[in-house]
Amino acid sequence: MENLSKFCTCKDLKCPFHPTNHNKGCSLCIAKNLKEGEIPSCFFNKVGNASEMESYYYEDFAKLVLKNKREE
Repeated sequence: MENLSKFCTCKDLKCPFHPTNHNKGCSLCIAKNLKEGEIPSCFFNKVGNASEMESYYYEDFAKLVLKNKREE
C-alpha cells in the first residue's frame, strides 16, 4: 500500500490502474478515465457513495453532486 495516496478512496484493489498495483500513483487511473470520458471513483466517493453507481461518466457525477446537494 506504499503507492496509495493519502486521499485515495478507491476500493477496487484488483484494478490494474489502482496505485497499489504499480509505481505511477494516480496517473494511470486518471489517463484511463480521461480516455473513456469518465471520472475516477475517488471523486464520487468524496461526494457520495460510489458503490451505488452503475457508471462513472461526467453526467453520472453531476447527478450525484446535485442529488447530494438536495439532501443537505
